[in-house]
Amino acid sequence: MQAAHEKPSDTEALLQLLLFTDERLSSRKNIQKIRHYLESLKMEYPFELKVVDVGKQPDLAEHFKLVATPALIKIHPQPRQVLTGGDIIGQIKNSWPRWQSSVKEYEEKHSQAISSNSAATSPSNTSSLATSVELIRLSDEIFRLKQEKEELLEQLKFKDQVMSMLAHDLRNPLTAASIAIETLNLEQQPHNERASKLTPALKVRLFEQARTQLGSIDRMITELLQAARGNTTEFNIQLRKLQLGKLCQDVIAQMREQFQSKSQQVETDIPQKSPSVYADAELIRQVLANLLDNANKYTPVGGKIQVSLLHRTTQKMQITVADNGPGIPEEKCDRIFEDHFRLERDEAKEGYGLGLSVCQKIVHAHYGRIWVDPVPKGGCCFHFTLPIYR
Repeated sequence: MQAAHEKPSDTEALLQLLLFTDERLSSRKNIQKIRHYLESLKMEYPFELKVVDVGKQPDLAEHFKLVATPALIKIHPQPRQVLTGGDIIGQIKNSWPRWQSSVKEYEEKHSQAISSNSAATSPSNTSSLATSVELIRLSDEIFRLKQEKEELLEQLKFKDQVMSMLAHDLRNPLTAASIAIETLNLEQQPHNERASKLTPALKVRLFEQARTQLGSIDRMITELLQAARGNTTEFNIQLRKLQLGKLCQDVIAQMREQFQSKSQQVETDIPQKSPSVYADAELIRQVLANLLDNANKYTPVGGKIQVSLLHRTTQKMQITVADNGPGIPEEKCDRIFEDHFRLERDEAKEGYGLGLSVCQKIVHAHYGRIWVDPVPKGGCCFHFTLPIYR
């Protein structure tokens, strides 16, 4: 920051001006004219001026919300006034009488305050422009540091919650997968009477249970890792021609144990023939599994879940997962896709508030859209679209 002249006396500090400049060649001549004009005024009307290079102090330009330079700002006496544009000198000429009047009014008010033994600050104690600018800079820095502190505290709180929930949530699928694997392992032990009781159908069911539970564990870990990255551009997307109907059927089959454990009915409306989409199979599998996992979690025992596939336009395919659970308040339908957001009713439930956020990032990375529609009689419908392969 560079002063236009030596520090004025205390009485000269009543009118305080900031001139914001830049290093553009096209601006230099205009800035020189403005400074010369201000110097000519200084002989008759003392004021304090500081010249600020926006390239060296962008924080001040941001504080005053400047969108163009050069710019002249009267910061004292109040009210503040900003002059910008191609004719700043003309604007100074128009504003100068009002500025001088404001200085006189300021002097008169403080003179009256002093004569009546008021505690008000006298004109001789008016802070210098350098002090005012430094206070502005420091206030902005304090505000920024407070924001960073709040963000760090929120991250630490979330990390502690995740660690606690992860230890709890992993225990159930790990236990179920371990039981299934140990039971299958009995068959490999010679002379074991229990091994003979494992029918082929039971073995298939145990294998399927182990695979489903390990898939749940994998989804939990994947959600956490992808949420930590937090940027759609960081997904390692492998776009391929994909039969979406077959993928839907595969995911439903893998999660059959979950639905059967709550006696839930899964209805599908998936055409045998439909256009292929252009997508990453594993990432879209994760989106489907997450939506179906939520439907399973919130749909009551004996409830119904519906999965449909629709050729919506010549460019898009739409997948819908609907349930008859408690639904989502309409005013929260947009917020449920935010990182770490959870409805109040779900605070005691398993989960991290990451799943739908990750789903949105995956769908957006495919140039698709994901949203939710509340159902008037209860339940909700999640929809997302993907581009058709061409």
